[in-house]
Amino acid sequence: MQSLTAALEMSGKTDTGRVRDHNEDAILFEPDLGLVVLADGMGGYNAGEVASGIATQVVAEMMRAQMAATPAHVKTAGSLWPVAHEMLMLAIDRANSLIYQTAQEHAQCAGMGTTLVSALFYNNCLAIAHVGDSRAYRLRDTKLEQLTKDHSFLQEQIDAGLVSVEEARFAPYKNLVTRAVGINSAVHTELHEYAVEPGDVYLFCSDGLSDMLEDAAIEQLISIYADNLSQATDTLIEQANAEGGRDNVSVVLVKINQAFAVESGIWNKFTGWLGSNGKSG
Repeated sequence: MQSLTAALEMSGKTDTGRVRDHNEDAILFEPDLGLVVLADGMGGYNAGEVASGIATQVVAEMMRAQMAATPAHVKTAGSLWPVAHEMLMLAIDRANSLIYQTAQEHAQCAGMGTTLVSALFYNNCLAIAHVGDSRAYRLRDTKLEQLTKDHSFLQEQIDAGLVSVEEARFAPYKNLVTRAVGINSAVHTELHEYAVEPGDVYLFCSDGLSDMLEDAAIEQLISIYADNLSQATDTLIEQANAEGGRDNVSVVLVKINQAFAVESGIWNKFTGWLGSNGKSG
């Protein structure tokens, strides 16, 4: 398995915020795997904390096991996409099943669920899978771009032209998600892939950050502290809390220090052989 520690710099932090009495967010990031997982739990008692904890741990365990068996960049016969995509989807499906099962078996966990954004950096690419309104952004050449689209009632209203983006910032129902992990026996995960470039900075966050800070403020702060990810992480959370900190705040930042293409002439030959054999079969 290719180690990415030289290519990827990561920093992350989660904070209870100024209003909530406990933290239902969970984060996990592993630079050597190129993996980021961030979850924002929901549910009565401490059930949201249980859901987000299960989600991050299960996705990470599944990804470790799958990547130990097969490199993420490999394409199987008949597939247009690398196995990284299937790996992420399977990991999230497994997390969904365990959260749903736990909720069915324990009354205090009934109805619990979690948003989730998970990312895998591999072969100069980034695959992002998400459910709910936890987000991924990219800062490239000092310009911030939101890469994920919220699965929320408010986003549906924006898409339908019923609410403007400016009005959306002050909508009272902005946290009503239309998808979550663990709520139902099956989950609908959205996945997209992007090419990465050295110098890019990627932000993964819960809505405790994106609800408190406008994109322009996030863009400015990351640009200022791009050479010190730990400082950037701390500052983003401090600013979210300074603006009210009405929710738990979680941030993971990933900076691309160098390219990390897989030098794989042998893999290209092998996958070409698989493809040709798949077609002839």
